[in-house]
Amino acid sequence: MTDQNELPERESMEFDVVIVGAGPAGLSAAIRLKQVAPDLTVVVLEKGGEVGAHILSGAVVDPIGIDRLIPDWRDDPEHPFKTPVTADHFLVLGPAGSIRLPNFLMPPLMNNHGNFIVSLSNVTKWLAGRAEALGVEIYPGFAADEVLTNDEGAVIGVATGDMGVERNGEPGPNYARGMALLGKYVLIGEGVRGSLAKQLISRFKLDEDREPQKYGIGLKELWQVKPEHHKPGLVQHSFGWPLDMKTGGGSFLYHLEDNQVAVGFVLHLNYKNPWLSPFEEFQRFKTHAAVAPVFEGGKRLGYGARAISEGGWQSVPKLAFPGGALIGCSAGFVNVARIKGSHNAVLSGMMAAEHAAEAIAGGRAQDTLEGYDAAWQASEIGADLKKVRNVKPLWSKLGTIGGVALGGLDMWFNTLFGVSPFGTMKHGKADYAALEPAAQHKKIDYPKPDGVLTFDRLSSVFLSNTNHEEDQPVHLQVKDLALQKTSELDVYGGPSTRYCPAGVYEWVETDGVPTFVINAQNCVHCKTCDIKDPNQNINWVPPQGGEGPVYTNM
Repeated sequence: MTDQNELPERESMEFDVVIVGAGPAGLSAAIRLKQVAPDLTVVVLEKGGEVGAHILSGAVVDPIGIDRLIPDWRDDPEHPFKTPVTADHFLVLGPAGSIRLPNFLMPPLMNNHGNFIVSLSNVTKWLAGRAEALGVEIYPGFAADEVLTNDEGAVIGVATGDMGVERNGEPGPNYARGMALLGKYVLIGEGVRGSLAKQLISRFKLDEDREPQKYGIGLKELWQVKPEHHKPGLVQHSFGWPLDMKTGGGSFLYHLEDNQVAVGFVLHLNYKNPWLSPFEEFQRFKTHAAVAPVFEGGKRLGYGARAISEGGWQSVPKLAFPGGALIGCSAGFVNVARIKGSHNAVLSGMMAAEHAAEAIAGGRAQDTLEGYDAAWQASEIGADLKKVRNVKPLWSKLGTIGGVALGGLDMWFNTLFGVSPFGTMKHGKADYAALEPAAQHKKIDYPKPDGVLTFDRLSSVFLSNTNHEEDQPVHLQVKDLALQKTSELDVYGGPSTRYCPAGVYEWVETDGVPTFVINAQNCVHCKTCDIKDPNQNINWVPPQGGEGPVYTNM
């Protein structure tokens, strides 16, 4: 391995504000900075090969954030909010049928009328255009993989990863040193379980006195369906089958424009059974009588998966650190009950931008934006998350039926009276610690895919347009291979082969000895392995360049 001291010195560029991640939070922060202080220099780094390439969400968007950021967006003929919600259905699924819950029973915050069904990938492309028109510099294909600090420990910038490093870790013939991007403040909007956010949370103890962050894995397919099966603006949420009543999760069908339907499945990552496969459960869900007819005669266009932060109010870490702040899903601002987070991402990006601009105008740099940290709980973000703070812990503690019923009651109490009969509940242990030994559970016999409605992982990954150069260091780092054998395989039955939605991990017999194989080229960057490995033995870091999935209309 080459000594770091032997590498050429990094070139550097200086900006007022450096933003990591061209998602809704990062781009909204960039736009807001230029709105309030046009002379500020702002750069956005994006690990995807193009803006939107790594963005995956349902998505039904509450426009509160966009209304605040770009009040006249409806006058822009290029805006991506083409499909307003026209109908809201809530179903409980059983093996043989379904029950629709009356809308009047649902708390008002669950009402989707006034919201829009969108491709969040397309939303970020549109936001990027608006940001660049204001003078923001956006660099796609450059993953920030190192936090840069000064002698006092304050963050002064980030460095992009070196390019042209070969699989053995040595510089190859096309080696190029990464770039250092320096700023008065650095805003981290990498999304869920970002590699830099994870480092910063640990380094500055930002999660001290907070509940553990909780996660789900969301899997999504985009279909072109027959016109007679298409109902533009229909939002259908469901829970129950194929999951048992002790395993948390839900599903959705969103009818977009152009006869397209997004179908998705969310599984809470605090599940106990190591034999469970989120991907296979998603495929089973599509065979339900309330779902399958929509896709008869249709064509699958896209597939993807990513982790979702679900901890909410109790799990949001301290957001500000010396030299920067966390925004969007890096901060954990998803409202799990509403299955929405992009509105809070936009609002948090704007809020952090305003505090950074004010600090710079006052001659400050690389200190802690305490005002931003103090402001979110009293803002629309705090109001949104506080009302649903007990939905996740109630579901985890009581299971689907009791948890959903009491969670709904709790949301009604919060809406009507501003208080909860449960106070603020704790989440308990982290998701990886919830997994139980394989011997305590029965194996699950999943049906084989039919290639028409249900599919295998590899054909699905093909639709995600995922690509990684094979001759580079594996970006899924196993800290202790021996532990992987003695615990992940021998105790837990090799759950990595099932929780990964892209077929990255395999246990292969080599001369009678189980060998852990990592097919890193399949990785869709969902981060589930980083979250669910029972020993926290897998560390996800960005691969070189803009590699990974290339999502279209997802």
